[in-house]
Amino acid sequence: MTKVKPGDKVRIHYTGTLADGTTFDTSEGRAPLEFTVGSGEIIPGLDAALPGMAAGEKKTVEIPCAEAYGDHNPEARQAIPRAQVPDEIPLEIGTRLQLQTPQGQVMPVTIAEVTEDEVVLDANHPLAGQDLTFAIELVAID
Repeated sequence: MTKVKPGDKVRIHYTGTLADGTTFDTSEGRAPLEFTVGSGEIIPGLDAALPGMAAGEKKTVEIPCAEAYGDHNPEARQAIPRAQVPDEIPLEIGTRLQLQTPQGQVMPVTIAEVTEDEVVLDANHPLAGQDLTFAIELVAID
């Protein structure tokens, strides 16, 4: 039976949960996720769990934050004057925005705090600092 190795294109179904059991993402009801193992297309901990699996095999893997989206970095938060935020942007905590860096790159941020004078934007991934659990099923090795 063929086993997954780095460089193989695979398709998986998955359900990702947090330590409290909350599901944060799933492929249920969608096409399987397709990617090349070892290419850096998915988080490192999930990528590392696939070699050696066979089509049809299922397993659950626990991935520490360092092998997922990393630790929460306090330096990735920045306060900007509220007056610099365009009026059409809703200033609600949790709102996801996309900013453009001076180099032209798009950077997703989340509104973390709003005061009378400033808005704090957080560029950490929403799952930074979280240990994750994935129930995976290897659908196919292409």
